[in-house]
Amino acid sequence: MTNSERAKFDAVWQVHQAADWPSDLGGDEGQLMTIDTVISGCVTYFCEEHDLDDQRVGILRDCLAELEGVVEDVSETPSEYFRRLQFLGTTLLQDYS
Repeated sequence: MTNSERAKFDAVWQVHQAADWPSDLGGDEGQLMTIDTVISGCVTYFCEEHDLDDQRVGILRDCLAELEGVVEDVSETPSEYFRRLQFLGTTLLQDYS
């Protein structure tokens, strides 16, 4: 991750941390909450350790794939929250391909 990519990543992470949990998620709320928790945990680990281990890389890939399948059914307003989460996870994985 370049310095400018890292600066954007950090800025998006700050916005995400300050954001309220979206409403109107319907029956997918539990699944989305779990995905958010796991991806956010990977981001937190990366911010503290400046690296991800193989296990977290695999978990992050799985969560992003699961998120892609669910976020399409989310209404416009909450989708911004999850698109931001996708950006964070995808940006982290760029260095672990």
